[in-house]
This record gives sequence, C-alpha cells and structure tokens, in this order.
Amino acid sequence: MGARKHNTAEARKAAKKQVAIARHNDIPTSPRKMRLVADMIRGMKVELALHALLYSPKAAAKPVYKLLRSAIANWEAKNEGKRIEDANLYVKEIFVDEGRTLKRIQPAPQGRAHRIRKRSNHVTIIVDSRLAEMNAAEANVEEKN
Repeated sequence: MGARKHNTAEARKAAKKQVAIARHNDIPTSPRKMRLVADMIRGMKVELALHALLYSPKAAAKPVYKLLRSAIANWEAKNEGKRIEDANLYVKEIFVDEGRTLKRIQPAPQGRAHRIRKRSNHVTIIVDSRLAEMNAAEANVEEKN
C-alpha cells in the first residue's frame, strides 16, 4: 500500500472514531412521511432535536426519536468520560432510504383487484461533535502553513 493511500485510510479511520452512527431498518412507514421528520431535525443540536421529535405530532417521529437516542448512546460509548453538553453534539447527517415493499391485494368491485403497496424504510443517523470539527479544521490550517 502506498504512503498516501495509507495516510488517507488512517485519517478516515480516525474520523470514524469521532462520529456515532445508528441505523434502523424496515420501519413500517413510507419513506416520504419519514423524510419530512428527517428534514425537521437535520443539522440541529441533539438536545433540540430530541425535544422537537418528542413533541412532534407525526407518527414517524417516535422511531426517529428512539434512533437518535441510540446514536447518542453510541457516541457516549466511543467517547467515555466526555459529556454531551460539553461536546456540542449535533445531527450531522440523517437520511432515509426505501426499504422493501410488501404487495397486497384489495378486492374491488366487479371482480377487479387493486394493489396495495405497504412501504417501509431504512433510517441512518450520524451524530458528531462540533468541537471535533473545529479541531480538525485548525489542524488542517496548521498543516498547510
């Protein structure tokens, strides 16, 4: 392996240690409805996002709330001894992918049948610390100088 490739791989590995990822597959909600909730909290501080999800009237907010709590727990496991409030955690990325679609048949008049599509989705949340980003940006500036 070349030196440049090795250095970039090490940098990528170090960056992955800072962020916490949580995934939930096959949530029985349509991706379109889930994306409305995901757009609501994208880029928010973690505390504000939890409150927004807790008091949101959308049914899709409940699984996202649980998933965000899981991402926070993953961050705490990776960064033992650090407090969330001091780390300035925020929702770095959240995206919703389409899951499998269950196809069902609904009887219709005159011997016809309508297809019912029961959609599901996969949600991924990435939580990161703004302090880690600032430190990385300062390190890059120092390397260039």
